[in-house]
Amino acid sequence: MPSRDGFSLARKIRQKSDVVPIIFLTAKSMEEDKLRGFETGADDFITKPFSMKELLSRMQVFLRRNKMLKPQMQKEYRIGKIIFVPAEMRLLNGSEEILLTQKEAQLLEYFCNNPNTIAKREDILTVVWGKNDYFLGRSMDVFITKLRKHLKIEPSVNIETIHQAGYRFNLPK
Repeated sequence: MPSRDGFSLARKIRQKSDVVPIIFLTAKSMEEDKLRGFETGADDFITKPFSMKELLSRMQVFLRRNKMLKPQMQKEYRIGKIIFVPAEMRLLNGSEEILLTQKEAQLLEYFCNNPNTIAKREDILTVVWGKNDYFLGRSMDVFITKLRKHLKIEPSVNIETIHQAGYRFNLPK
């Protein structure tokens, strides 16, 4: 890697997440390199030359493990009197139905998974949009405005702006 080595990258990833699988793929085959890799957060270590079938098999192991660790996805959320169905991207309020865009649904699902806590702008952008970027932040603001309009039908629920921090999705307890 041109700007940093794999050890420092693994350390940085581990500071943010314990569940992201890390496989070192390297020409370094000495025992101390492997041990250092595991110490910095590697889950597996493959030395070159390597078999593509072996790499794919090891990746499958992590994908299987990740499925077992991940809780079953909730099919719907209760937001006061509103029912939110993320898979169908819709809000239900009695007989009224509001269809959401994909980003609105992803953003609302993020908030539903993090109710009554301050969600940092950077975290929302990284999870929902895939990266933290100024222009995506402006786009997120537009989607939050849209969600606020959709959620006005439930006065006990709101998306509160926390100055210089992010947002809090306030749900009744």
